[in-house]
Amino acid sequence: MTVNTEPTPSMTSSNSMSSGYCSLDDESEDFTFFTAKTSFFRKPKHSVKKSEAKEEEEGGAKDLPEEDVRTRIEEYNSRVSENGMKLASDGSYTGFIKVHLRLSRPVTVPAVDATSPVGVVRGLDGAPFEGQDCVQGEDRTSFYLPCDCVKQLHISSMTTTREVIQGLLKKFMVLDNPRKFALYRQTHRDGQDLFQKLPLCERPLLLRLIAGPDPEQLSFVLKENETGEVEWHAFSVPELQNFLVILDKEESERVRAVECKYTVYRRKLQQALQQQQQQQQLDP
Repeated sequence: MTVNTEPTPSMTSSNSMSSGYCSLDDESEDFTFFTAKTSFFRKPKHSVKKSEAKEEEEGGAKDLPEEDVRTRIEEYNSRVSENGMKLASDGSYTGFIKVHLRLSRPVTVPAVDATSPVGVVRGLDGAPFEGQDCVQGEDRTSFYLPCDCVKQLHISSMTTTREVIQGLLKKFMVLDNPRKFALYRQTHRDGQDLFQKLPLCERPLLLRLIAGPDPEQLSFVLKENETGEVEWHAFSVPELQNFLVILDKEESERVRAVECKYTVYRRKLQQALQQQQQQQQLDP
């Protein structure tokens, strides 16, 4: 599986943060803080495996007849100028899909190269990631990935959602547990972006073939695996420590912003009071 990186305008995402920390990108007027309301105790392993097995068993799209596959590939290739699909003699086929990165939480990668600028992490292909709020530990770094890029993957019709997620993380040296991420299908309907989480056994290239090359009909988005509860057991101790450092930094910056805001208010109020007092003294 090969991955190419190309910039693309950021898309509107309906994803909301449900973790115990928040990004500086989510500024609000009242400086609201998110608080984790979950247990730090590790869940029983059998419950985690049971959840994974259930997700793995969820059925994906059904296979197409061989003649239908051939017809659809010919139609697909007639609608694209490059990166078409190729049918193999055994009935399988290969092609390209594009995955949009929509991660609102920091990811963990190997520590920043000492020769690289601060905040720049390089993947296996040498392409730099200029993340925000880079927090470096002994041998790893946590930072926010940019959300204005798309990864192009060359996969086969047998490649599953699980393999796509693992391949992306491995390619860009992300050390986080793959269970923290999920691949979503995005469709555009009636002026709205609709997201549907793909089962781990789903085959994205089959969905691409069925939908055709039009991104309005189907596009793939890598997001956090929203389960309604933060799975703290999936984080390592260094990752949790890095999150605390990021939280401390965000808290300090927000405190300074609040102090600055109300310092300005106090100054304006004092000026208004002084003007009112001077006006009362001048009036007979």
